[in-house]
Amino acid sequence: MERRSSGLRRLVREVAKFGAVGGAGVLVNLGVFNLVRHVSDLPVVRASIIATVVAIAFNYVGFRYWTYRDRDKGGRTRELTLFLLFSAIGLVIENGVLYLATYGFGWDTPLQSNVFKFIGIGVATLFRFWSYRSWVFKAMPAREAVVASGEPALEPERPAPRQHVR
Repeated sequence: MERRSSGLRRLVREVAKFGAVGGAGVLVNLGVFNLVRHVSDLPVVRASIIATVVAIAFNYVGFRYWTYRDRDKGGRTRELTLFLLFSAIGLVIENGVLYLATYGFGWDTPLQSNVFKFIGIGVATLFRFWSYRSWVFKAMPAREAVVASGEPALEPERPAPRQHVR
């Protein structure tokens, strides 16, 4: 039972760290989005794509060096390639919601654009959390993860010795 609660604690901690980095990334994303919309005449979805790319770069640094710093650091090229691939899919999800609202339904006031940008970020975040933790920032083998986290190692359960009956 202790291992299960320890695993649950690690997952809760991971979700909290992912949420902290992601929350800051949302602020970066929305801030850049509104700044680009305010200082340029770019269409709403193009401004959103620029903001999403800036937030992706911000989030990678946060995820690699804080949220998933204890994860396998081997194969950075593979990690970055997968991160960019899944981030691009998230970009399409996020901006697809905004595109549909803007050009499909004509909801394009600044408030409506921000609401649908935020909804798109939320939907894409679910996909990103799953893909990043499953494919990009792979967990290290249990022994190495315990050493990297600084938590005391649990001894593996050993079968009880056999009793010989005579």
